[in-house]
Amino acid sequence: MMDINQIREYLPHRYPFLLVDRVAELDLEGKSIRAYKNVSINEPFFNGHFPEHPIMPGVLIIEAMAQAAGILGFKMMNMKPSDGTLYYFVGSDKLRFRQPVVPGDQLQLEAKYLSNKRSIWKFECKAIVDGKEVCSAEIICAERKI
Repeated sequence: MMDINQIREYLPHRYPFLLVDRVAELDLEGKSIRAYKNVSINEPFFNGHFPEHPIMPGVLIIEAMAQAAGILGFKMMNMKPSDGTLYYFVGSDKLRFRQPVVPGDQLQLEAKYLSNKRSIWKFECKAIVDGKEVCSAEIICAERKI
């Protein structure tokens, strides 16, 4: 549905912080998205987390979910960062980690719109590997004009 070039139009992030590789499904009526991050041993964070037992840092899993939610929010508003709006990750509720993410995993990122009040957006997010939920959270983003 969206390749990396299209994703770069909706996310201002760039290497090494762009954490969405592909959007497989975008349902604007159902207000949901399914995207992917391919986890490779070549990721720079694996040099230090942890060299003998590489595990994707949890904060980056949360960031990947937030980026997928950001794409959904931009698509729902029919806007892009180039239109002068950004989403800032401002918090999470109900955060849970269930198992580690390691090199070779494909992280499936799911986000569903929950609410929007006074430029504060809330999304229900999940990260899944091989059909198993590895992380879930309600992600809160603030819409800001730049």
